[in-house]
Amino acid sequence: KQISYTMSSQVSVKILFFASAREAAGGITSIDIEIESDTADTSHLRGKLAKLYPKLASLVNDEENLTLALNEEYVPMGEVWKLKSGDVVALIPPISGG
Repeated sequence: KQISYTMSSQVSVKILFFASAREAAGGITSIDIEIESDTADTSHLRGKLAKLYPKLASLVNDEENLTLALNEEYVPMGEVWKLKSGDVVALIPPISGG
């Protein structure tokens, strides 16, 4: 009799919220979030954040209106980057100014 266990490991990343993203998330500045390692990428992270923070969904799902920075490096629009434990992801909405 053989028993197999499927254990999905978790990747823990820190999320930083700025400007309108912070407001949409209820004023929080940062959280630590865990993602299944087999789906640990910037695309799945956007989806998870949209589910956790419904008011943030329209912003976080729109790559043109919310840029992600992974460990202080901007993720280019249309690209999906893998995440690993200890990564820091900043949600950067458009900056308006005059």
